[in-house]
Amino acid sequence: MPYDGDLPRTPPGRGGTGDGPRAARRRDRPGVSTPRVRSGAMTTIGVDVGGTFTDLVSRDTDTGQITVAKRPTTPAAPELGVLAAVDAAVPPESLARCAYFVHGTTVGLNALLERRGATVGLITTEGFRDVLEIRRGDRDDPYDLFWTPPPPLVPRRLRREVAERVAADGTVVRELDPEGVRRAAAVFAAEGVDAVAVVLINAYANAAHERAVPAALRDAGFAGEVSLSHEVSGEYREYERTTTTVVDAFVRHRMGPYLRNLDRGLRARGFTGRLLVTRSGGGALTLEEAAARPFETILSGPVAGAAATARLASSLGRSTAIAADVGGTSFDTALIEDGVLPLLFQGEVGGLPLQSPWVDVRSVGAGGGSVAYVDAGGLLRVGPRSAGAVPGPACYGRGGTEPTVTDAALHLGLIPPGPLAGGIDLDRDLATAALAPLAAPCGLPGADAVAEGVMRIAAAHMAHAVRGVTVERGVDPRRAVLVAFGGAGPLFGCLLAGELGASAVVVPANAGTFSAVGLVQADLVRGAARTLVRPLTDAALAEALTLAGALFTRLFTRLAGRGGGGEPADAVREIDLDLRHLGQEHTLAVRVEPGDTAGGVRARFTARYRRAYGHDMPGPLEIVTVRATVRAGLPGGPAPLPAPAAAGAPGERRDIDLWSFHRKRFVPSRAVPRAALTQATPGPLVVVEPTSTTYVDAGFTVAPHECGTLLVTREEKTL
Repeated sequence: MPYDGDLPRTPPGRGGTGDGPRAARRRDRPGVSTPRVRSGAMTTIGVDVGGTFTDLVSRDTDTGQITVAKRPTTPAAPELGVLAAVDAAVPPESLARCAYFVHGTTVGLNALLERRGATVGLITTEGFRDVLEIRRGDRDDPYDLFWTPPPPLVPRRLRREVAERVAADGTVVRELDPEGVRRAAAVFAAEGVDAVAVVLINAYANAAHERAVPAALRDAGFAGEVSLSHEVSGEYREYERTTTTVVDAFVRHRMGPYLRNLDRGLRARGFTGRLLVTRSGGGALTLEEAAARPFETILSGPVAGAAATARLASSLGRSTAIAADVGGTSFDTALIEDGVLPLLFQGEVGGLPLQSPWVDVRSVGAGGGSVAYVDAGGLLRVGPRSAGAVPGPACYGRGGTEPTVTDAALHLGLIPPGPLAGGIDLDRDLATAALAPLAAPCGLPGADAVAEGVMRIAAAHMAHAVRGVTVERGVDPRRAVLVAFGGAGPLFGCLLAGELGASAVVVPANAGTFSAVGLVQADLVRGAARTLVRPLTDAALAEALTLAGALFTRLFTRLAGRGGGGEPADAVREIDLDLRHLGQEHTLAVRVEPGDTAGGVRARFTARYRRAYGHDMPGPLEIVTVRATVRAGLPGGPAPLPAPAAAGAPGERRDIDLWSFHRKRFVPSRAVPRAALTQATPGPLVVVEPTSTTYVDAGFTVAPHECGTLLVTREEKTL
């Protein structure tokens, strides 16, 4: 049966895809507002919270005017840094006209990495208490004989079994025993459990027993949050589904209060629009959904920069681009091909798998705040530990004494001393004083050599991460354009080009706040998945499309707002099938296009399989999972964003001494305001603007592009 793009519309609550009791509870969740967006509102604001800085971009959708700001992050209470950026850059009248405030955050990610979340209890089917510890029965590193798995988020005493059983086809083998739920509730009360994850075997096929558990918990007096596995993940694989549900329960203890505090702070300042939070898989969720489905926001922060890179690469006509986002704490990279984000449907954080759409962004601890040190063997090292926002690099003058990447860049002249965005004043003498003590232990002649080593080592870490998303996938990074952004990204463009052999680097407009630009350009996105194991035939494809139609009904209802409406007029439907060869374990996702037949889907799978593994395989295919995604754009659309006015008037240039990595010495050079760069100019030089600095080494040329970007190209003789 061909897919003609018109799917059946299943009423909510039928076919196992209705909202369920938890969704009903969310509509009346206390403390979460659901304001109506006022007509005529003309401002969209994006705020990205990083480890060192909080970045803001405000766009007037009527005039196109752009405002940017960068303020130090406040790790103890990240919402305070967000509100400080708003106070500094957004006038009250603009905030009052703001329709959407789009937020990228690492609060959930940090809670998971730091193991600082809710005390979670687990209710599972009798016999499956130890799924979290049995895992897959293998080692993440097969060559490490001493490898040990991360400890489970739920200790064994808080994992309680209940008598019940549902078969893989949804047939009830044994009815749920409510008394077992009540006994579990008594244990949770005695242990101070904040949230409960309910993961019953095969609940994705029949969720009736899982839906009955919350009522039994409430009857027994449990008043905390409850996460149901069939609402969190409609997929099979018990270990992965259990972990995802537990993570959802674990991080909501931090995410819910944080988002509500931020929402209240914005409302107190006159904001009347809607607060959105970016998803790990791209796009954005409403505040209500982010608080109710926090596992979808784990990778919220880094994704926005990758999304902005994809849009920019498409507008420049570049088929292959590499996002190179250097912030204060980390380096984040992603491969963009044909303007498409690299989307996976399972991620991993701290050794824990998550069944959630996941943009494949690789991160390493190499950012502007990464600390340099000498190890026990006398080798110079950089990161992954970071000085963060408090106290920050030594050159900030805020009490930090350890040398960092920022200190090295300042000492070498890559960053001019003086005022920096966020109210920070850079002091070169402090940077030099922090770097100098590392020289003798690692046998270097002085601070100059230490600073150069720090920059080269950091660039090598970044290049290794880039090779992980390019070379390991059969993509030659020399044929891609590097898109360098983040506060320190443009500093490393030439160094990364040298490490990777790339010939071109693009520095986007608003480079220092480019991830926040991606937030302003975000769509509203919802996704749902359901396991359906069938041989790939036309009849099975028709069954999969019927299931997708039921999933879409649920997504459209959620997208339109609580208690409301149907499909938005501009909504775009996307259907993906996880497919595999019969007898194999792992799958590849394939998009189903209108008019597709089973043969067409197979041909698309074969082409992707050949690209991924280098060969074809005969034999039948089978469908494993059906995925439905709906997208709707925000008012104003993702129009290109122009560069803000650069610091200094045209012609205002400063003479500086600048280190050339190509010539291996300091050379007389100049710092040029971005607004003053009107033609192709050879390096060495630095291009300065309020939120970032672009370093152009000897052997490279920088030129402005009509869309506001800078294009840094490499001379052939330096390749």
